Amino acid sequence: MANITDLVSLYDSGLRLTHYAAKLKSIRGDVLATGASIWEIYPSLLKTELHHEIHRVLGGGSAIRVDLRQSPNEVPWSALIFGAGDGIGIVELRGTENSEQIAAQIQEHVMLIHQAAHDALTGLQNRRRFSERLQQALSEVERSKGKTALLQIDLDNFKSVNDTLGHGTGDTLLQLAADRIRNALEDGESAYRYAGDEFAVIQSGKEQPGSAERVAESLIDALKAPFVINEMPLFVGASIGIAFGPEHGAESEELMKAADIALYAAKRAGRGCARVFNRSMLLLIEQRENLRRNLRMALERHELFLEYQPLFRPRSSVMGFEALLRWKHPEIGVIPPSVFIPIAEADGLMDDIGHWVLEEACRQAMTWPSSLTLAVNLSPAQFLSGSLTDTVAQVIDSSNIQPDRLELEITETVLLEKTVDNLDTLNTLNVLGVRISLDDFGTYYSSLAYLKNFPFDTLKIDQYFISDLETDPKSQAIVRSIIGLAHGLGISVTAEGVETAGQVRWLMEQGCDCLQGNYLGRSMGTEATYDFIRRSQTQPGVREREDRAL
Repeated sequence: MANITDLVSLYDSGLRLTHYAAKLKSIRGDVLATGASIWEIYPSLLKTELHHEIHRVLGGGSAIRVDLRQSPNEVPWSALIFGAGDGIGIVELRGTENSEQIAAQIQEHVMLIHQAAHDALTGLQNRRRFSERLQQALSEVERSKGKTALLQIDLDNFKSVNDTLGHGTGDTLLQLAADRIRNALEDGESAYRYAGDEFAVIQSGKEQPGSAERVAESLIDALKAPFVINEMPLFVGASIGIAFGPEHGAESEELMKAADIALYAAKRAGRGCARVFNRSMLLLIEQRENLRRNLRMALERHELFLEYQPLFRPRSSVMGFEALLRWKHPEIGVIPPSVFIPIAEADGLMDDIGHWVLEEACRQAMTWPSSLTLAVNLSPAQFLSGSLTDTVAQVIDSSNIQPDRLELEITETVLLEKTVDNLDTLNTLNVLGVRISLDDFGTYYSSLAYLKNFPFDTLKIDQYFISDLETDPKSQAIVRSIIGLAHGLGISVTAEGVETAGQVRWLMEQGCDCLQGNYLGRSMGTEATYDFIRRSQTQPGVREREDRAL
């Protein structure tokens, strides 16, 4: 047994070496290196008639024994080629050993080697093999003066699938994704399951950056096609970060960091795309880390503040305001919410910040006429924290605001998580008497089931459909349908992002209940909001813009 397993080598589906016994190195020499082609190690196998047989074994066929002697006078020397997981194995034989006995002997041994190097769920090589192969590839590049490409792959919407449809569906999706990744690769490219829904591809011996960009494009195309599981089409997609060694890192950890930064840039660019690492990305990461540190102190330093944008009832005056969170950094100035809110969510700060926003907005609203409503946005992290209903109840009690004056806005993304818990939360908020608005309707995972199962009071049509409302018949059809559907369910409709008189006119003709946008009124600070309210009460001219649109 020992002398047989001492001469075993294993190869992946691309017929590149993944494992070899130490004793075999003394026989084969430097040609025996991880990642080397089977044809380099055993040139005798290049015979045309053997190619078909080897690929037959790779496809699950029975083992074959190949005579490796250069002449009949040599000592009997052959190789047994057998299937080994998603690749093949070779054991060198001396003399006339019985192939069937040998195959039975080494089966368990090879299985243990394969299990140690491969992910049990997807069959791809695992993180341990990834680390070994990446360092090996970088060492080879250092000698050849070439480049090694590392592609970090992250499935974009996997968490939503896993949370809503269960881990069984999630596991099946990972298996299907691994198959697509494997099928997109060519010779000199190997795939790994790095962790969770994260995969990696290592490229060696290729012209760069063209080859890495080619395989990245192939992977993105392959993974954006629907995955059909239990007759249900699921759309996931992938983002990819690319880095090259030794240009972006001569050591594996350094190269992995560069690829991870590039992956982050791909996600920020909208997902479903690939980005190649560059130094400016590192600068952005450093700036983000600086913002993260400062954001933790922003609430204590009173750097956060609220602005209010008016909401208009068509053919009438202002009906209320939406509270909008802002951050004025003492050195940088005003930082957009799209920049700092994701940081706050990732760092677990939204509970404290959200509590402050709700408390401050309700306090301000109590100084307005009681007929005016207040809309406050809830982030997904805040909604899913488990303490939202307690927070809302506490703020209502402490501020003495009438609950029906308060409208809480959530996005469709929160409905993808723990549906039963969400329904309980929304029902509890309804019991408290507050109104619930579904924000950005139509841009995420819009489902009629939401409108049937969740107690919404308002749908907010995303400005994406409003921006070209005057010229695009498709946008007109969608908005008209949303208004009709909502009214049929007893739900009011708000159009956000209204920027022109033509949009106002069209929306009023369709019976839209509420309009919001810079054309009618921009967001304002606290004092400007007081002035706006006073003018709206004493000067009919505040409605002149709306009247001109008719």
